[in-house]
Amino acid sequence: MKCLKLYVFFMVTIVSLPSEAHEVRPAFLHLSQNNDSVYTLLWKVPARGEAIPKIYPVLPDTWHATEMKSAFLPGHLNRTYKLLIPESVQGSVIRIDGLERTLIDVLLKIDLISGESYTQVLKPDQPSYTIPTVSSSLNVIKTYFVLGVEHIWFGIDHLLFVLALVLLTTGTWKLVKTITAFTIAHSITLSLAVLGFVEFPSKPVEAVIALSILFLAIELIHVIQGRQVTTAKYPWIVAFAFGLLHGFGFAGALSEIGLPVTDIPIALAFFNVGVEVGQLAFVIVALAVLYVINKIPFSKPLWLQKIPAYMIGSVAAMWTIERVLSFFP
Repeated sequence: MKCLKLYVFFMVTIVSLPSEAHEVRPAFLHLSQNNDSVYTLLWKVPARGEAIPKIYPVLPDTWHATEMKSAFLPGHLNRTYKLLIPESVQGSVIRIDGLERTLIDVLLKIDLISGESYTQVLKPDQPSYTIPTVSSSLNVIKTYFVLGVEHIWFGIDHLLFVLALVLLTTGTWKLVKTITAFTIAHSITLSLAVLGFVEFPSKPVEAVIALSILFLAIELIHVIQGRQVTTAKYPWIVAFAFGLLHGFGFAGALSEIGLPVTDIPIALAFFNVGVEVGQLAFVIVALAVLYVINKIPFSKPLWLQKIPAYMIGSVAAMWTIERVLSFFP
């Protein structure tokens, strides 16, 4: 009985996830230069309902800011400022007040008319940034790699899809092909969408992503009941097809952040690498836990085996309904 409770507790913990995907989102501070002394500052703060984190950018005293517009949109607050900066911004310090009292990261992006670009992730334990005199590709690599890892770990819908693939696929070689197919597919559409070659509206994409998870949950039930389904025989085909859609989901998040003008290939490549590393880490952890559970000598009745599929399917069904309803004002 103790082992049974352990099994149920684990599956409830790993599958009972928040009702909304991408719950943890970074704030975004974008400084773009218009001419020698005029800049535009965009401050985007994530919000839950009408609750807005009490974090604020603190700029150098010599920067004169005038608020141009403020808009409260679903999921975030946007504020745009016009800045008059009489001197070079290099060497200046930007700080986020109150960040140390939150769990929020802030992506800072600076674009100059010279073509130079700076990118940095500010964290609660590192809430300030000194703009260097020379932009660094290494800093871009680090920043976008971390963003990729964080996006897959906080992208609950993508993780549920991967978990369903792991549960549905038997055999090491078959699992390798399946995860590889998913990786190749979403890398293709992520790159094409971010570079502007293709475009799909985000709401239908997010709804179909939820449906893809629901589809895998239903297929998993069929497999547990002993039925032969094509998905279990050739999971890499399904992973590739739905991976194309998930790539558009990744692209939506990256498009909001943007890419540094002078380092687009590097930033895109290492965001992709970060996503894959985060995904691989999740697969390894999931396989390790499942291996331990399967080694525990206790009876696994049919109803118990179905729990993961039903829980994945329930969350996915809820997301599908919510995302379809979001089509209507």
